[in-house]
Amino acid sequence: MGQKLKIAGWVSVGVVAGALTTVSLQTVARGAMTPLPLEEIQQLSAVFGLVKTDYVEPVDDKKLITDAISGMVSSLDPHSQYFDKKSFKEFREGTSGRFVGVGIEITQEDGLIKVVSPIEGSPAFRAGLKTNDLITKIDETAVKGLSLNDAVKRMRGEPNTKVTLTIFRKDENRSFPVNITREEIKTQSVKGKVVEPGYAWIRLSQFQERTVDDFVRKVEEVYKQEPNLKGLVLDLRNDPGGLLDAAVAISAAFLPENVTVVSTNGQLADSKATYKASPDYYQRRGGGDPLRRLPAAIKSVPLVVLVNEGSASASEIVAGALQDHKRATVMGSQTFGKGSVQTVRPLGPDTGIKLTTARYYTPSGKSIQAKGIVPDVMIDESEEGNIFAALRMREADLDKHLNSGQGEEKKDEAREKAREDARKRLEEEAKKPAADRKIPEFGSDKDFQLVQALNQLKGRAVLVSKTLTERKEEKKEN
Repeated sequence: MGQKLKIAGWVSVGVVAGALTTVSLQTVARGAMTPLPLEEIQQLSAVFGLVKTDYVEPVDDKKLITDAISGMVSSLDPHSQYFDKKSFKEFREGTSGRFVGVGIEITQEDGLIKVVSPIEGSPAFRAGLKTNDLITKIDETAVKGLSLNDAVKRMRGEPNTKVTLTIFRKDENRSFPVNITREEIKTQSVKGKVVEPGYAWIRLSQFQERTVDDFVRKVEEVYKQEPNLKGLVLDLRNDPGGLLDAAVAISAAFLPENVTVVSTNGQLADSKATYKASPDYYQRRGGGDPLRRLPAAIKSVPLVVLVNEGSASASEIVAGALQDHKRATVMGSQTFGKGSVQTVRPLGPDTGIKLTTARYYTPSGKSIQAKGIVPDVMIDESEEGNIFAALRMREADLDKHLNSGQGEEKKDEAREKAREDARKRLEEEAKKPAADRKIPEFGSDKDFQLVQALNQLKGRAVLVSKTLTERKEEKKEN
């Protein structure tokens, strides 16, 4: 979501008393331009009345109204959404990088929850949880059969409340309970290291409120360890995006001052904007320039940006800006194609809507929406090929997706067959021990795409994909 647009959304309700006053004021203000469709409003009222009087059992007024709002907003596109009290709280936690829980990164394995890593300094870290530990029970609930989201919800809760996790540790062949007190967790969206003398890897997993500060600290660490850096890999694979101001800041870290990073265009006057590589466009109120501590060499260090089908929104803005300004070589596979701006408009103290208000455009004027960023060098995700990429949904696969606004979409007939083949491969792969699976952890010495990125920086031969091609925008079904 655009930072300026987001601020406008919050400010619009900050000076009036109550949600109803806000809505009525906004309706009057826009009424001269867009008269309310009275006949349709009367139909809505009639349906409400019929449901109240004729439905088989009583229905709560609030549920009917909120479901009507939710249906209206969600029918527009996949990213517009009504937030009730619970989902609004979860949304705020997701963009802030803070939540209340135990502090572990997790994945699913054989129906159980596997600890990828405990977050340093978190309750789980202090309790001694380790990478590869398996969680078999959360309190009295068996994990087998729970979705990853359900497991996460059970581990989260209110500060200072307790949760008991039953752990199975393979290398010790034992199960044991761990009692953990929940507390506020600050997630780490930035990882990085010197992978070999002269070359470093920095990964952004999301663009959150703390991402820019964490990025600056990680770059400082890298340059302290390797002052004569010859090349850097910026890893945006599977980064779903996040805050626009963070994307502008990360782009500005590498670009000349004041060049265009991204532009937006929509119906509202404040949705027509150009964001530049300047502190005015990314520093927060009351704060200084978070990039001022970066070493000057970051502006000229040879740079590769890694992307894939899971790179979306803010990560596509960064890749597109660095590509258009020829500051980096973009490598990997075509990105997700989420090139739309969402503005959060509160409807009261704890509800709101997230509404698509504009499209994003790269500095050269290309729409990202339903197209994505096409890498300069296409590389497969493993030596075996691009095994599972067809399973990853892109914006153009989503029902009711917004088109790019730049030409007709074309249908890819081979897409579904590729998906089916990939599903079968994934089933076979899941049966193998983790160490033998084709796709290793990002940043490891077996990360095929990272190896190719390092080869690019060193001027060595790169194993370019023989199968990946640019995916055209697909025709929408009406």
